[in-house]
Amino acid sequence: MNPSRKKPPNQWQAGQSGNPKGRPPGVSAVTKMRESLASDVPDILVGLVAAAKGGDVQAARLILERVLPPLKGVEQPVMLSLPDGGTLTQKADAMLCAAANGDLAPGQAAQLIGALGAMARVAEIDELTKRIDKLEGVQNGKS
Repeated sequence: MNPSRKKPPNQWQAGQSGNPKGRPPGVSAVTKMRESLASDVPDILVGLVAAAKGGDVQAARLILERVLPPLKGVEQPVMLSLPDGGTLTQKADAMLCAAANGDLAPGQAAQLIGALGAMARVAEIDELTKRIDKLEGVQNGKS
């Protein structure tokens, strides 16, 4: 802290509360509710499992969502045949056909086609670099 800088006139001292009549630390409605329910949790779970086994779809769904949450962003690897030496458009078309046939998840197809787009941009930059180098070589050769 800069010693030449003045403290604001109503700054609190260290350890002094800005609201002495405020809520004590660590006590909240959620904490109180959690503590009051802690002893009932085993009975609640037994009842929930019994309801799910009895055909209560909501109870079964609640249990399964907590115990076996749905997998997000995790897809199974797939073997995909792409045309050898084909254009990027032909490869993207093959991916769309695989998705339409159910061989490839739509999310996987979208990711792969996005990767093909990135490859196309890289290939374009490579081609432009070669052309510029060639033009510079011609220009430097004539000068």
